[in-house]
Amino acid sequence: MRKRLSLVLAATVALAVLPATPSSAAPSPTGPAGTGSPVDLDALFVGAHPDDEAFTLSTLGQWNEEHDVRTGVVTVTRGEGGGNAVGPEEGPALGLLREAEERAAVGRAGVREVFNLDDVDFYYTVSAPLTDQIWGADTLEKVVRVVRQTRPELILTMDPAPSPGNHGNHQQAARLAVQAFYAAADPDAFPEQITREGLKPFAPARLLLGGGRGTSQNGPSCASTFRPVNPAQNVYGVWSGRPSQAQGKTWAAVEREAQRSYASQGWAVFPDVPSDPNQLGCDFFTQVDARVPFPEPGSAAAAAPTAILDGALTRASGAVPLGTSLSLRTSAFDVRPGTPFTVEVTATAPARRPLGRSSVRLGVPGGWRVSGSGDLGRLSPGRTGTATFTVTPAEGTGRARVSATLTTEHGSGYTDRQVELSPAVRATQQLLPQVAQYEKWTAEVGVPQLNGLVTPVLTLPSGGSRKIGVVVSNVSDAARSGTVRIELPDGFTADRVEAPYTDLAAGDSATVPFTVTNSDPALKTSNEGGDYAYTISVDGAVASRPALELVPATAVPQAEPAVDGAEGDGEYPGTALDLSRVWEGSACASPADCSATARLAWHDDDLYVLVHVKDDVLGTRLAAADCKRHWRTDAVEVAIDPRGTSENTSTTFKAAVLPVTQEGPPCFERDADNRQGPGDETAPGMRIASKVASDGYTVEMSIPMELLPGSVDPDHLGVNLLVYDSDTQDKTGQTRIGWSTWGGVQGDPYRWGVATLTGFEPPADRPVPDPVIPDTALSSLDSPQTLEQAVRVHVPLAGGPAAEREESGQVTSASTTRDGVKVTIRASAAGTAHVFVRDEQGTAGSRVVPVPRRGTTTVTVPLSRALAGRPSVVAGWEASGGGTAASQVTVRR
Repeated sequence: MRKRLSLVLAATVALAVLPATPSSAAPSPTGPAGTGSPVDLDALFVGAHPDDEAFTLSTLGQWNEEHDVRTGVVTVTRGEGGGNAVGPEEGPALGLLREAEERAAVGRAGVREVFNLDDVDFYYTVSAPLTDQIWGADTLEKVVRVVRQTRPELILTMDPAPSPGNHGNHQQAARLAVQAFYAAADPDAFPEQITREGLKPFAPARLLLGGGRGTSQNGPSCASTFRPVNPAQNVYGVWSGRPSQAQGKTWAAVEREAQRSYASQGWAVFPDVPSDPNQLGCDFFTQVDARVPFPEPGSAAAAAPTAILDGALTRASGAVPLGTSLSLRTSAFDVRPGTPFTVEVTATAPARRPLGRSSVRLGVPGGWRVSGSGDLGRLSPGRTGTATFTVTPAEGTGRARVSATLTTEHGSGYTDRQVELSPAVRATQQLLPQVAQYEKWTAEVGVPQLNGLVTPVLTLPSGGSRKIGVVVSNVSDAARSGTVRIELPDGFTADRVEAPYTDLAAGDSATVPFTVTNSDPALKTSNEGGDYAYTISVDGAVASRPALELVPATAVPQAEPAVDGAEGDGEYPGTALDLSRVWEGSACASPADCSATARLAWHDDDLYVLVHVKDDVLGTRLAAADCKRHWRTDAVEVAIDPRGTSENTSTTFKAAVLPVTQEGPPCFERDADNRQGPGDETAPGMRIASKVASDGYTVEMSIPMELLPGSVDPDHLGVNLLVYDSDTQDKTGQTRIGWSTWGGVQGDPYRWGVATLTGFEPPADRPVPDPVIPDTALSSLDSPQTLEQAVRVHVPLAGGPAAEREESGQVTSASTTRDGVKVTIRASAAGTAHVFVRDEQGTAGSRVVPVPRRGTTTVTVPLSRALAGRPSVVAGWEASGGGTAASQVTVRR
């Protein structure tokens, strides 16, 4: 059997609920979360869904076992938008399942704390702006509150850039982590957390993104052999082939076992990792910023497993004492040859240890000039010293590293920062809106070192043309005029190869337009063609290397097919479309295993689609009532962007047809678009038919174009046809093929193909309905796992504030009765108690109890089964004025 689909896409999946583990020695209630000291963490990973941390568990486990590093995980959503390969649960029930999976998975790496923020996991998207809109402005406040409560020295997160296929939820979670690194230290950020809640500003020591752009060798040298694409980046690796002494296997094997906990996402079938440690690579992390010294790139310490911990949690040989602060700031990120800029280096001795006589030495690229004294004086405990330098760059372009080496009587330290060396005038291809938004975000947050991570690309249809703007920016201090030139690869032409820019004021930008044509329609499209890079030059010097990407194109003829699952003579007179390109998952074993073609037609106001799929083994036959999350089995998806201009799928139409169900006939649904749900409800008037044979199946459909969110542009209709193939019977996909194919393309309308509907005249001014976005998420008040954690670590629920003492409530006693468990609740004011009876097997009963007033309330919680060992009652309290508390007592028998 072929390797199953292994994707880190929309939310991922889960197992059965873990049993409760209350302390058998808990004779009295535990007070509201927030009344004790919150857990003090060493590291905090910030992700969007359960399983986002799953590919860092090798590292987290090593740190925990060898250095007693205590890590927590912030999970913004519980992944209710993901699939479910193990049962029918969806919505909050799936969130509860996925939370249990996450706790089981991270527990294998010694991670006990998972902080769910209760934001909604709506559907797979590659849009961070849409994610931000749906999650809301309070999510950053919640992340900052968790950071201030748990005080981690390290913050780890994901890729914040709109890299191709990067989940928009992942991007946004990473951006929240980056912002929280700075905001948590700022007393002016969310000041009510300080003035009302009693929290203190906290400055984490180091901030890192998971992953690294570059190449490396497998084996023990994976960290030292890493070569970053950007040589000024600091990328650290932790080898997964190191053995766990406690578990008797490599950390890569431990991590893989942990990943299999995510059974609801189909991860239970992940294959074993190689048994030969020399075939195992590193977990890589890219540093964004640091407030403490860290290992110098290229040094032995930088390749050590403790490289990320050094300066924050561990002390390398010869290094300054822990608690030493060291930072470097430049007066500008964009610097120019021959134009001086200033560098300020600040060092602070630990609160209780002196550094003695101290100085810093600046490191710059060859040919750069440095002036200024690095003397910091004598640094007694808690004292700060600052040195200021003037740096003049030499000729050159690109990223460069400015570093500082601290020398003291008690050890040395290192820090650095990137700058961008550029000529007076820069030029690049116009950015996609999401990339432009990201670049703006990096400037607003003050992390310019994170810009430029995404190669500028634009798509154009095969054999077609489009306007491309070259954005020219004057970063000098005087007006400029000159010439922009483009050099295109073979198969592309332009209306002109050079054009002037004139009187561009200092600090301003202007767009110089070109019309580019794909003059050779035989060039490969989609991921088969990849990026067609070209060169933009300004005034004779190369300025940037953006790329063009070809998407397939077709003309859709007018015809009126019968929707019967068969292609009749003359029904589809147009060209057959090849849908056999793989965009995700394992390759097809043969055309008989998975391949497809399609034909399109239109008549009146209907679009007709016919897809022939070669497939020798059908996947799971889902029940008609389970006609959803089509990626779990065989399905055909049609995606339509009415005008070919959508930034995300909330303004598109996406429908999937399952060719067969348990009951026999096909079914259809809409997913991740303007309106999701069962086809009969969300796409009234759409007709489908299918015919299944031993060697595959045919799906046919007609789509009333009045269902599309907006009027069609008949000259530029965005269309994609995608086939999901599964040969399994366990609701796990294997291969995804299609027409316009790129990783994550189902969420990327700009990369869909282009169709022209010759002769079609759409009705004017069809409305674009507001998108329907799923908004159901599990509340932490309804998660006994979360409540038990809140009791244990004294951190309030969902990143929110603790209930005020005068508005709080808690369980004070519990005992068994003939009818269930009698629970006593003592409240300081009106509120709502979410009560769960728990034992070693999980939840045996629950009840939501409105408490109308201050005082004592006694209720009986009915049981769904007999109690097993170590029963307890855990309760979440929701204050009427806001805020939460959690409490727990042992059940007396």
